[in-house]
Amino acid sequence: MVIEFNYMNEKDIEKFKTELEKEKELLEKEMDTVGERNPETPGDWQARPDRGDFSSSDSSESADSSESYGGNSAILDQLETRYKNITKALERIKSGEYGICRISGEKIEKERLEANPAADTCIKHREE
Repeated sequence: MVIEFNYMNEKDIEKFKTELEKEKELLEKEMDTVGERNPETPGDWQARPDRGDFSSSDSSESADSSESYGGNSAILDQLETRYKNITKALERIKSGEYGICRISGEKIEKERLEANPAADTCIKHREE
């Protein structure tokens, strides 16, 4: 049985799905190095400092912890954004909406999906 997803065949979709799943797994590993999963919100991470203790009486250790936390928080924000985009792309594959621009409803260029399998817009609308 061949399932047509827009203009791509089942083999194309499976290739993108595999790439997305691999990247999702890598992102989870990276996020675990700078943060920890938020038990109250599934799919959400909280940043943590690399070392030290915020409550330390040593002001330099406390400052290092604060700086580390800020850096981890910024890294985690970027990783979480990518993670959410990948999760949404995998959901679009399941629903049969993968490869359709969320703005125009037109097909997303295959070359764009090759460069970024999580893309949800065509080249024309990529900045929106």
